[in-house]
Amino acid sequence: MAKEAGEIEAQEPVRIRGGIATGVGSWPGTDPREAAATIIGELPDLPHLVELPGRGVGSDMIGRVSALLVDMRFDTTTRGYRLAARPGAVSRRARDLLRSDLDALEEAWATTGSVGTVKLQATGPLTLAAQLELPVGHRVLTDSGAVRDLSESLAEGLAEHVDEVRKRLGAEVVLQLDEPSLTDVLNGFLRGVSVLNTVRAVPEPEALAVLDAVITAQAVPVLVHTCADEPALSFLRSSAATAIGFDMDTVTTRALDDIGETLDAGKQLALGLVPTTPPGKPPTWRDIAEPGVRLIDRLGLRRTVLATQILVAPACGLADAPLEWARRALRLSTEVARAYAEEPESLDFS
Repeated sequence: MAKEAGEIEAQEPVRIRGGIATGVGSWPGTDPREAAATIIGELPDLPHLVELPGRGVGSDMIGRVSALLVDMRFDTTTRGYRLAARPGAVSRRARDLLRSDLDALEEAWATTGSVGTVKLQATGPLTLAAQLELPVGHRVLTDSGAVRDLSESLAEGLAEHVDEVRKRLGAEVVLQLDEPSLTDVLNGFLRGVSVLNTVRAVPEPEALAVLDAVITAQAVPVLVHTCADEPALSFLRSSAATAIGFDMDTVTTRALDDIGETLDAGKQLALGLVPTTPPGKPPTWRDIAEPGVRLIDRLGLRRTVLATQILVAPACGLADAPLEWARRALRLSTEVARAYAEEPESLDFS
């Protein structure tokens, strides 16, 4: 049967490896070539296509999506972005910036002779619907029809984006969906345009259907990352995501059961172990590694889980970090991941 124009060819997706390091997404500065070279050099097992929000409109996590959607575009408002009737300056700028980022990644990939897997990031459908406005000013999240249209456009655009990168680099691809607003969406903590306009809490089955529609439309593994203070781990465990990423500093005793059940279900965890700002005392890799090891020990799991199901990452994006610390954060992530992969049973913090 002939493949229709624009259809993505299905293939067996690569599995996300444990015992490796990766980044979350954003990076300081405005130079895509320098950023791409740094990321590939510091994260050899799972480098990522960075976001450089320092470049302004169209380069932050929400604006960037305007370059990915199919038949939907953005305009700016005093509060952020809104859906626009036709392509405008925001959409053109977002596309140009994404194109320059892809060119820089392809150049660095070829120069270093990289092979293997690369990670792409995009705002997830629930956070996108929460932060993006309708033309009338309300959040997209308040209109179920608009949420459906937006998530369908995102799913199709991401599949095309993944396919392009796969062909450009000759690499396997992992897709990360960023959902920092997920907890607020589920708990009804989002403000409306005025005190008289509230944004309802989205029931979990409804939210899960939206998220999974985007995840299952992809032919590659999907990691869902959240920087929320209280990550919705139980919800994410129920999703179709292959892996879940979160800031380790947000883990409370209440979350331990959810983390254990997530690992038991076979999902990977991308633990945000490295702080996004430099601590007062420069940490060693052992300082960074300890919380992850103690977590696995407290759950009563074999430490081999660190090598098979745990990825190491900064707690969140590094756009606001000093460049020197951002580079150090990636090196620490790689050093910790190597220790997890090579000698998890021998790690001793007594």
